[in-house]
This record gives sequence, C-alpha cells and structure tokens, in this order.
Amino acid sequence: MRELVSPHQNARPDGSAIELIVLHAISLPDGEFGLQYIEDLFMGRLDCSARPEFAELQGLAVSAHFVVDRQGAITQFVACEQRAWHAGVSEWQGRSQCNDFAIGIEIVGDEREPFATAQYRETARLCRQLMQRYPAIGRDHIVGHQDIAPGRKWDPGRQWDWHHFNRSLAHIRDHHLEIL
Repeated sequence: MRELVSPHQNARPDGSAIELIVLHAISLPDGEFGLQYIEDLFMGRLDCSARPEFAELQGLAVSAHFVVDRQGAITQFVACEQRAWHAGVSEWQGRSQCNDFAIGIEIVGDEREPFATAQYRETARLCRQLMQRYPAIGRDHIVGHQDIAPGRKWDPGRQWDWHHFNRSLAHIRDHHLEIL
C-alpha cells in the first residue's frame, strides 16, 4: 500500500470511537479515472487553472483515509486514528458529523462505468481488516456517501454493486495490509 500524508486532516474529537466506513466514488475530472488529479486534490496541490472544470474546486480542502484505484491498488492519505475530511454535512443513525467517527474510502469511478472486480476485492479486503481493527464496525456499518448525505451526494451510486461487494466481504481471505 502506498502512503501519502494529506494536510487535509485533523484530530478526531476526544472519545470518538471509529464505528463507520463510508464508501465514496471519485473521478477527476468527471469520467476520467487517473489518480494524479485526485492525489493532487487530497494533497492540497491541485492546479485549479489546469482544467476549466477545476475552477469550482478552488480552495476546497478534502481528503479520505484511502483511495482504491481501478486496478485495486490502495493509497492511504490519512491515518485511521485521524479525522479525514470526506463526509461533509452528514448524518448516520441520528448522529451528525460522520467524519468524527468514520473511515472514508474513495473508489475511483463514476455513475456511468462499472467498477472493476479488483476494486470490489481490495475494498472488501480493506474493510475486513478495518472491521477486525475496530470491532464497532459491523457489516451494517459500511455505507455509501449517499446514505449519510441523501439528496446532497450520489456516491458510490447505482454502479456500485452492493451484493457483489457483500459477497466479496464475506469470502475475502485475510491478507494483512499495512494501514496506519
């Protein structure tokens, strides 16, 4: 696993247990699945003048704990014990500010193209390890961004096959990933 340290993070509030995994989808620019612009955004170095559609990202400070690319390779941007800035205005089971108690996983993709088999496998492997590390995360504590920010967010969207993911999660062989 590759590690980069995003400046877009801070400490979780005292006493915040990690209880949730939020799955996201990202393509930058829309419909393109390269990792460079995503890395630049999460690292605070995106040149917003490079493409017209980036103008709206000027000054945006966002991150996720992990990004899973189209080949299933994982990059960690924020240590799990730290708060990544991925959920925004959000609520889960009556609790707001999901960033306080969630791990964010961005999966490179959009609403038009199916996600890759390797992404399901490696996202499931990562989630399984996180579930072992943080026992409060059960299978029903893995949600999509659209579930915690309905009407505001669409991801991972209709292209994310939850049945396929849950099958992968149930059958994944343990393989230790070095996560921070």
